[in-house]
Amino acid sequence: MRARLTALYEGESRAAVRFRYGLLLFDLATVVFIVATSFMARSFWIEVVDVALGVLIAVEFASRILAARDRRGEVLSVAGIADLVVIISLLAPLAGEGLAFLRVARMFRLTRSPLVLRRLRQDWGFFRQNEQSVVAGVNLAIFVFVMTGLVYETQVARNPDVRNYADALYFTVTTLTTTGFGDITLTGTDGRLLSVLVMIFGVSLFIRLIQVLVRPPKVEHKCPTCGLLRHDYDAVHCKACGTVLNIEDEGAV
Repeated sequence: MRARLTALYEGESRAAVRFRYGLLLFDLATVVFIVATSFMARSFWIEVVDVALGVLIAVEFASRILAARDRRGEVLSVAGIADLVVIISLLAPLAGEGLAFLRVARMFRLTRSPLVLRRLRQDWGFFRQNEQSVVAGVNLAIFVFVMTGLVYETQVARNPDVRNYADALYFTVTTLTTTGFGDITLTGTDGRLLSVLVMIFGVSLFIRLIQVLVRPPKVEHKCPTCGLLRHDYDAVHCKACGTVLNIEDEGAV
């Protein structure tokens, strides 16, 4: 059983490639469902699907751990921890909805799985050329929706300005971008502290991720001497061998 699972997760056969692309499509479908239902009122059918997804992800997680050479490392990896968080949050209907906002952590599987990233680099030229921008965009989306969930879970029952996820998303985005219209404010001491946290990240993480989207910190330019591919966008010499580089840029501003 372990040998078969290892072949599926790490092999290069047609069946293994199809299996991993199937997992990728499942991840994408899970994220779409999670984000879409976060804007809906909780109902019985959503909770049933949540539990079913939680069980499926738990089975896939257990299979991946069984196939891994370093099981502890796989469990403690970012993708592993994200999966554990998502499994717990999807099974939250059995014990309450307090962890619902953590479900969007499933998106970490799209940017933290070495197998997924390697396959996408091999098969998709667009991803290979824009990997840093794509990953930065996904990370930004994760942060926005996690913070939106935090705002919603802590404010919906006591703040008349936050009635649904759309209100929480509106507050998060306007705060992250430092626009701050002021028509929605968070109540209570914890609400003010959460606002401070969002604003701090708005000045640091948000701006940094947007900067990466506009201009990735590394550019691909193969060094003619040693073959090093990635360099700083303003590099003059190769860090590995010192060869003078001729990296095309946008010109002087």
